[in-house]
Amino acid sequence: MAGELWFYHLERTTLADALPELLEKTLEKGWRALVRTGHADHIKALESTLWTAKEDSFLAHGRFDEPDPDRQPILLSLTEDNLNKAQILFALDGVDVENPDGFERVCVMFDASDEQAIAASRALWKQAKADGRSIAYWQQSIEGRWEKKA
Repeated sequence: MAGELWFYHLERTTLADALPELLEKTLEKGWRALVRTGHADHIKALESTLWTAKEDSFLAHGRFDEPDPDRQPILLSLTEDNLNKAQILFALDGVDVENPDGFERVCVMFDASDEQAIAASRALWKQAKADGRSIAYWQQSIEGRWEKKA
């Protein structure tokens, strides 16, 4: 069974701080990423984040509703349609993960202050565990490093 699920509990940093670092690691691995959000206005914010995450560079990306989505190393989307043949899905805003088997890995990122996203993540964890999937829970240390907790 493909489609391992990794859960990232954002307690010490914002999504805007954590996501670029994880996307950078994804690209270093030679993978493509699909970043799925539940809100169209969030795509605009994500675009800005990816352009300005580092002073000396940017993370190349595109939107699902622009030409040539298949050419994008990072694709921002409102759907789970894997138009860029990504190996990894980043699920944000408590969106449903419809097809974890369509990806090598699914990273569910949720903010500690978002009760709806926490509830959705818990439900997905329980289902994934019942299905016998490979799952991991990552939490930030006081220093801000990701530590695997489960």
